[in-house]
Amino acid sequence: MEDPNATLVHGPWEGLTVKAGLLGCLEGLETLGLLPADHLAVMCVGSVARGWANDSSDYDFNVVTAGPWHGPAVRTIPVALRPGTVPAAVEYVDGRRWEIKYWLDAQVDQMLAKVSWERFGEHTVAADVLTGTEELFLERLATCLTLSGTSWVRVRRLGLDATAFRAFVTTRSLAEADASIEDALGQLAADDTDSAVLSARKAFGHVVDALLESHGAFGSRIPKWRARRFHEVRPAALSYEDYWAVETMRDLPQERPGDWVTRVVQLCRDLSIDVEIH
Repeated sequence: MEDPNATLVHGPWEGLTVKAGLLGCLEGLETLGLLPADHLAVMCVGSVARGWANDSSDYDFNVVTAGPWHGPAVRTIPVALRPGTVPAAVEYVDGRRWEIKYWLDAQVDQMLAKVSWERFGEHTVAADVLTGTEELFLERLATCLTLSGTSWVRVRRLGLDATAFRAFVTTRSLAEADASIEDALGQLAADDTDSAVLSARKAFGHVVDALLESHGAFGSRIPKWRARRFHEVRPAALSYEDYWAVETMRDLPQERPGDWVTRVVQLCRDLSIDVEIH
């Protein structure tokens, strides 16, 4: 087994207790019979890896192997890859839920190939080429805590950086923002003001996601972390105070909500101009 102090290559270590707990997870997986002998990498992913977890947060792990996992699994997750499923196991350790997904190295090859720049020229929306599970794996590859397999993770991160993944997800969010803007304006014209407010709010969320994704802060499929991602990026185009006022609809006037819709739609359009596709 690798020296664990050498394998933790990324992560916000606010406290040594968190670090010690995660270092023990690798041994825990082995004790539970959930660590394949041929594993290439073991990554802690999600809120724990990003320093956003709370006391009740799950531990989520992605394990990459050379061959299929034949150990226990409580479910299989469908993916548009070969093979077409990802086994997942769940255990409860000291009251904390652990979920472990087992990916094949060949499946990672396929996901990276899906988001090549050549493919971007053919399909500019991530939803056209990646399933949600696949997208989540790639975005978490960029922010994982590596418990084992430092070299594998570093090489794969370089491979991800060379793809059009960022361009795919940013473009997807911009397209969804445009669609919601059209909805908002159409609803406003039809005097369906309440629906227009909700559509404008949705458009704003998408355009903020695009802005953050253009800076490499992925995660638009899990909007509960948008404020956290915003704090990480602190984009020059929008202050946190202005972002939060729209996100929480704090400045929505009850007397003239249509004015708020018009203003938010214009803000979305202005922000879209600042989003770079790269």
